[in-house]
Amino acid sequence: MSNKLKWPLVKLSTLAAKDKNAIVGGPFGSDLVSRDYVPEGVPVVRGGNLPKDSNFSCENLVFVSERKADSLHLNCAKPGDIVFTQRGTLGQVGIVPKNTPYSRFLISQSQMKMTVDSSKADAMYLYYYFRLPSTVSYIENHALQSGVPHINLGILRKFDIVYPPLPTQQKIAAVLSAYDALIENNKRRIALLEKMAEEIYLEWFVRLRFPGHGSVKVVKGVPEGWEPVKLEKAFEYTGGGTPSKEVDRYWKDGEVNWFTPSDITGAAGIFLDGSGDKCTEEGLGKSSARLFPAYSVMMTSRATIGAIGINTTPACTNQGFITCILNERYPLTFLYHWLKLTKPTFELLSGGATFAELTKGTFKKMEILTPPKPLVGNFEAKVRPAFQQIDVLLKQNNNLTKTRDRLLPRLISGKLSVENLDILFPPGMDV
Repeated sequence: MSNKLKWPLVKLSTLAAKDKNAIVGGPFGSDLVSRDYVPEGVPVVRGGNLPKDSNFSCENLVFVSERKADSLHLNCAKPGDIVFTQRGTLGQVGIVPKNTPYSRFLISQSQMKMTVDSSKADAMYLYYYFRLPSTVSYIENHALQSGVPHINLGILRKFDIVYPPLPTQQKIAAVLSAYDALIENNKRRIALLEKMAEEIYLEWFVRLRFPGHGSVKVVKGVPEGWEPVKLEKAFEYTGGGTPSKEVDRYWKDGEVNWFTPSDITGAAGIFLDGSGDKCTEEGLGKSSARLFPAYSVMMTSRATIGAIGINTTPACTNQGFITCILNERYPLTFLYHWLKLTKPTFELLSGGATFAELTKGTFKKMEILTPPKPLVGNFEAKVRPAFQQIDVLLKQNNNLTKTRDRLLPRLISGKLSVENLDILFPPGMDV
């Protein structure tokens, strides 16, 4: 990597702490198996805890007993250590957080960890260095190909690192961390807004404690004035299709958003501004895909059943969707929550020899318990501002992420100098 400030390259191993086990891998496979997991204890770091959009996630942690962790103490990481994926999704990296109740984490068989010598290097700088697209590409290209592609401790120790002075490392990390802090704050706000909206839906339409419920007679669990309506009569819905991949002009310079299930399952939130692949108008016209309006509700109906996304521009999908189109009787907030909370039923009704599928034939015969129009309208008016705010915050995060990712290589290469920048880590970024 060329860099304006002529910073030297050093091996990663030279930046490790002097501890004997500063750079280690996870335990042997037979030393840590699923039956070792217990409800609470010492958390285990797995690939899912190293998401691409943050430096660590404490969601879906599994645990081992203190005794088990003691027996594998050489494979433990402490807060502030860097964790790398050894096999699986190569290029994953994270920092073990300090702001948790846990004093140590056991790394899985698919991870490696490094304790950094803080007098030589900044752990957050190294974390961002391993987030560089060029670094991820290097790791993928130099992975060992026997069996599952993987790297090992030897490759990790010999990895070349662009090595600016420690104060410069800290400034670079602080700039990038400031963006991450804003992104994480927006994520927390989004989660609160989503929870608030869902709680209102549950209170009104599941627990039946809607406004005025005390004066409404309930017969066999159904309030008076509520009626079951078959989905084929409730709102429009459509499937999808795929323009031929063998015809280049159907895809080259395409501008029509064409969503696949991975766009939904990999999305940062419920609103999606664009798809990974885009087809042309000609390709759309030559396929069974159908364009539907912005702010429809796309639901996956094959393999992964019931994952939901809301398109913010006119779009189409492949065959793995049932997309529901809103109307006045079934507005966005009401229909979204009904689909989301009906997922278990959709899964039960899905069949297929090769993969699970919820067919449109099955879907159309289902019923939606429909409250009176004024009540649904009242819910929409109450919850729609939260959805609009979520949409705004997701767009902000998209812009922040793009800006951070553009800054990342420029800062680490030295093309964008931080020498005269007076900056510290944002409050709360003590990772």
